This record gives sequence, structure tokens and C-alpha cells, in this order.
Amino acid sequence: MTNIQSILSQMTLEEKAALCTGASSWTTTPVERLGIPEMVVSDGPHGVRRVPDANSLMMTSLPATCFPTASCLASTWNADLLKTMGEALGEECLALNVDVLLGPGVNMKRSPLGGRNFEYFSEDPYLAGEMATSLIEGIQGKGVGTSIKHFAVNNQEFQRFSINADVDQRTLHEIYLAAFETAVKRTQPWTVMCAYNKLNGIYCSEHYDLLVDILKNKWGFEGLVVSDWGAVHDRAASLKGGLDLEMPGPQDHRVRAVVEAVRSGELDEQILNEAVRRILNIVFKAQETPKGGEFDADAHHTLARKIAAEGMVLLKNNGILPLKGQQHIAVIGRAAENAHFQGGGSSHINPTKVANPFKELQNQAGEAELSYAEGYPTDDTFRQELIDQAAALAQSADAALLYLALPSSKESEGYDRPDLDLTDQQIALIKAVARAQPNTVVILNNGAPVAMSGWIDDVAAVLEGWMMGQAGGGAIADILFGRVNPSGKLAETFPIKTADTPAHINWPGGAGTVRYGEGIFIGYRYYDAKEMPVLFPFGYGLSYTEFTYSSPKASAATFKDVDGLTVTVDVTNSGGTAGKEIVQLYVHDRKSGLVRPKKELKGFSKVELQPGETKTVSFTLDFRAFAYYHPKHQQWITEDGEFDLLIGSSSADIRHKLTATLKSTLDLPCLIDKESTIREWMADPRSNAVLSTVFEQMQTHIRQLFGTDGEGSIGMDVMDMMADMPLGSVLGFQQSMLPMPADEMIEGLLMQVHGTKN
Repeated sequence: MTNIQSILSQMTLEEKAALCTGASSWTTTPVERLGIPEMVVSDGPHGVRRVPDANSLMMTSLPATCFPTASCLASTWNADLLKTMGEALGEECLALNVDVLLGPGVNMKRSPLGGRNFEYFSEDPYLAGEMATSLIEGIQGKGVGTSIKHFAVNNQEFQRFSINADVDQRTLHEIYLAAFETAVKRTQPWTVMCAYNKLNGIYCSEHYDLLVDILKNKWGFEGLVVSDWGAVHDRAASLKGGLDLEMPGPQDHRVRAVVEAVRSGELDEQILNEAVRRILNIVFKAQETPKGGEFDADAHHTLARKIAAEGMVLLKNNGILPLKGQQHIAVIGRAAENAHFQGGGSSHINPTKVANPFKELQNQAGEAELSYAEGYPTDDTFRQELIDQAAALAQSADAALLYLALPSSKESEGYDRPDLDLTDQQIALIKAVARAQPNTVVILNNGAPVAMSGWIDDVAAVLEGWMMGQAGGGAIADILFGRVNPSGKLAETFPIKTADTPAHINWPGGAGTVRYGEGIFIGYRYYDAKEMPVLFPFGYGLSYTEFTYSSPKASAATFKDVDGLTVTVDVTNSGGTAGKEIVQLYVHDRKSGLVRPKKELKGFSKVELQPGETKTVSFTLDFRAFAYYHPKHQQWITEDGEFDLLIGSSSADIRHKLTATLKSTLDLPCLIDKESTIREWMADPRSNAVLSTVFEQMQTHIRQLFGTDGEGSIGMDVMDMMADMPLGSVLGFQQSMLPMPADEMIEGLLMQVHGTKN
């Protein structure tokens, strides 16, 4: 085993400073005299973008499997499948001499307009955390590192290098850090990549609270923190803030700046040593796994097809799918001949091969005749003649398959989407084809929700195919012809229109700041709270069979938070086709000290069932399933009370509700202070006991002033009003009745309260 401390002790100041900055775009700095090798990193996350020249950022990468992007991966709700994909990615990294794959991305989908949403899993932190954990386990199980990103609150492309995300502490922990926390604690990714943006006024690359206090100290992260490419502004400040490795390199001026900062006393050399120690640990860990050889491109292509099929979501079906018996099928849309299977930007993969959707249809169509029409052009121009040709072809056929891809001009890394719409040409095409052919199936290739209210009622079926990876063309054909029963479900809500979305009035910000004014209410949490209709809810997806739920049970009627709870339910395939169901478990806190969502996802399971088969699905709920982050306590807390356990097929299709009573084991400090309201004093048992005698005297005095009903001549319930006033203010109004000044009385009461804590 390499003696890291011994190597570190032999390094010069200049060598240590150099190690903390990359040697090239994709490699770390080697130190030959001490036997410190370089480490090779590569873009991901759904494929290996290995560039042959380490000094090039934009060169065409070596061929690798392009798996579906994260929006499709999350829609599989299949953690085991993502682990298998991770293993395949690890094998390709080894073959391509890559030590660390830059991914996965677990940022929340705050708005469906985010240009990079196709690279992120979900609007829900629990689902995102579970998916990331499985993918990381698969990759790192092969001896290849990962770089979970972008830490943190990187949810838009607009001014992403500099925008200040203004986020309250509760929202930060419950929504935007939770998926990172899950993955870090359970998998120890080799690296964490910091985001470009500022968080509450501080660049993430310099954010001590984020990188050191939370990530390294509270979560116990053992790896290194690497910058996003170009995210460092001040190298000494970033080292102090917990940023270990700056990429890309070479950057001699950064190295000199670190050396000068140490020599001048601006930077403690122990901080530099800690960064070097972390880098050396990962560099030598990477060397433990031999590189080279080949990967099985055909097997990985087959795996990519399976994943794509499990992630595609059947959104509408009037019974036309699966196709059978049609003699003539019109295949319309450029995406049928030119597969749109990945997004633009740093995750763009050079695929080993690409399944042509039209040819894949031909392979499964049997005796049916397939005819093709382009439907829409490569650019955003409006071409009526293409629409007319497509409509005429559709009218002559028994069914029409309409392949539509959201163009890169509307969806890519680097810029946000202007709206949720398809192009004007595509919308007009759908309407014209649907008028000509009632049996029209729309197949979508996009990375995030699109608006459909203007045309969805006119078509027979809609299949969300996502950015489906290189084998997705075959997966679409598998579903359309029934070789695969669709089992994907949405990992994000499809809203009716942009104005309905939670972040709408705060998107994308201005004057250098974006305010996260919706707080914890993103995605389905928001639509539930607003009781707002959506196009398709979180967790939704159709199948070619039916599933029934029965015999729900909880392991206890009353339980302690530290003991958790087990919930089971029987699921039966009550249809005639084998299929997979995604059972979802949500938790609702009936009464809490701070406002909470109506429901939150806390468990899910994908179960495969033959016709008539029943299986029992089990969920284990731990402390965090019932807790929320309290900003004043600065920790996750539970409270005594009843919780609803909601078992459903989607967030809007709850099949069973159980109720259990939680007993909190926490002994939290009393938060009462001189600004606390009477209601807050009465809610805490310790302050309630102290205040009770004084409160009775206050009530007596109020009845004397305003009458027995507390209203008297001013026409209002005075006690109700005073309940939400600070105790000191209420006592101030009664100063003449008090034995001492109100301020002194409050101080005395507070001394009693805080002296009673056990």
C-alpha cells in the first residue's frame, strides 16, 4: 500500500501547488521523481467522452456506448438496472484508460426549462439520490471513480458561471443537497465536482460551509473536491474553501499564486497539505485497477436498448398500442430516419453504433407496409408542403407513427429552453396528421417535458421516448409492437403550461441573483399544495396490463423514529400481459411545527409480474423518511404525531392509505427567546409550564378590559390576535398590571425555561 504521508512529506511546496491544478484538460499533474502518476478523467455521465488529446476540450471523442440520458434513466425507477449500466460504464472506462468518469449529475429539476435537465434525474431528491447511488456503485465496483456533480444548486444555464442562487437553509438541505447526501454517505464517490454558480453570495468553489463543513465534516466525504472546468476564481480562496483540485490545466499562474500565498502567510500550508493528501489518495487508488483491453460493444448496445425500453413512458393509449394487424403504417418525422438520442454539450458521446428507428420498425413490422415522410425540416423554418405530404401519407395508411425530436436549438447545455413547446412546424404537423388519421401515435424524443394541451386530445397514443441513447430506436419498436411492455414512469411532473411551474415568477433571475422563492415546493410538492391540475403527474406511466394493490400493512401502529417502520403491500398483475409495475410509497405528516408538503416520496419498488401473479412489495422507512430540516435547530428533526403512509401507482393515484403514530426520541433544545410569540411559548412543553401561571393572569386582565368573550367594543377576538404576538409585546400593553418592567419579566421567564432543559 502506498504511504501517502511519506510521499507528501517529501514534496516541495511547488510540487504540492502544481498537484492541485490539472496538467492538461483531462489529466492531473504527475511528479515523476516521487512516483506520482497522472490521473485521467473523462466527461460522462451516460457514456465515456474520452478525448484522444488530453489538451483538447472539443475534439471528437473515442467511440463508446451512448446510454440513455438521466431523464430516461430515472424514469426506469430501476436501481438494479442502473447499477448494471454503471458496471458497463466502468468497463468502458477501463478499456479507454479513464480513471474517473465525470458524473452522475444529481441537481434538481427546479424548472422544466432548464437546458441541461436531460442530464439530471428528477425533481425529487429521494429518487435522484437512489438512482445516483446505484449508478455510482456500478461504476466504482469496477475500480473506476466517479464525480458526482454539480455541487450545488446548479439548476439553470442562464448565467450559470456567475449567478447567485439565493436559497434558504431548509430548502437547501431538503431539496438541493439531499440527493448528494444520500450518494456521498452510501457510496463515497471518489470525487465531488463543485458548481460554477454562487450559493447565497459565495462561489461554490470557495464555499467553506458547503465543501468543508457540510460535505467533508458532516457527511464524512473522504475523496477530493474538483472544480467544474473553469469554476475557480481565486485559487488561494478556493483552497481555503475546501476545493482540492482545479481543472483544467495547465495554469502556471494558479500554481504560482498558491506558492506565493503560502509564503506570504495568506494560506496555511496545512490546508494545502490536506488538499494534496486527498488528491494523492485518489490518484493512487486509481492506479490499483489495471487499464486497457476491450469492452463488449454489442453487449453494451443490447443493454442500452433494454434500459431505454424500461425508461420510456407511455403517456396515452386509446388501445391502438401495441400495434397488430395494420397493413400499411405511415412513419412520419425526421427523427425516424435520423435518431435524436442525446443532448448537446459536454456529455455528447461518439456512439459505437446507432439504431435507425425506421429500420428497427421494418425489422418488426412483418408483412405490414411502411412508408416514410419527412414531416419537418432540420431547421426551425415552417414548411407547409412537408406537412401536406405527411397528412396525405397518413390518410392512405391504417395508422401513423409520428416521430418528433425537440431540436438542439431549443434544448442543450449552455442555454435554457424558451418555452415548453415543440416547434411550430411540429405542432402543425401533429394536428394535420391527426385530422387525416385518427390512429396517430406520437413518439417524442426530448430531455424534458413538453406542452401537449393543444394536440394531445387529437392523437391515439403518446410515447415519451426521451433522449434514448444509441439503441433507443430499437427500444421504441419493441414497445410499439409489444415485444416489450412499457414500464417507465415519469420522474418529473409534466405541467400544462409554463406559467403553472413553481419557479415561474423567479425564473431565471436578474441582476446577478436568482431567488428560490418557491422554497421546498418544487415539482409535485408544489402542484399538490396548489391543488393545480397537471398534464401528467410525477410517477405516472401506462402499461399494456393492469395492476391491483391489496393487503397493505404497517409493521406497527406506534413506532419510534430510530426504529423506523416497514410497510408491505401485495401487487397483482390483473391483466393478460406480463409487465412491470412501479409501486410508490409517499409519507404525509398530519401536523408539524413547520409547513410540510402534502406528500413526499420515501420508497419505491419495481416488480415484474406474470398475468395473475401476486408479489408482496416491502418498504423500509428510517428516521429520515419522517424528518424535516429545521433551520433553527440546524438539523433534521422528527416530531411526535400521526403520519399517513400512502401507497400508489403515481403521486396522483394513491391506492391505499395507512396511518401510524411516531414517537420522537430527540431531545431538542428549547428555541424560545424574547421574540417568541405566545403561541410558540404554549407549543413547547417546557416554556408552557413556565408561562402557564402568567398566561392565566393575562387572560383575566384581557377579560376585564374587553369583556368575557375577549371582543368587547373593538369587534375582534383579542386573544386570538395576541397569540401570534411576541410575549414581550403583549406584556408591554399590560405594564400597569405587572409587578416589574416587562423586559425584566421576560428575562426571568426565559431563565426558568432554559434552566428546565434536561
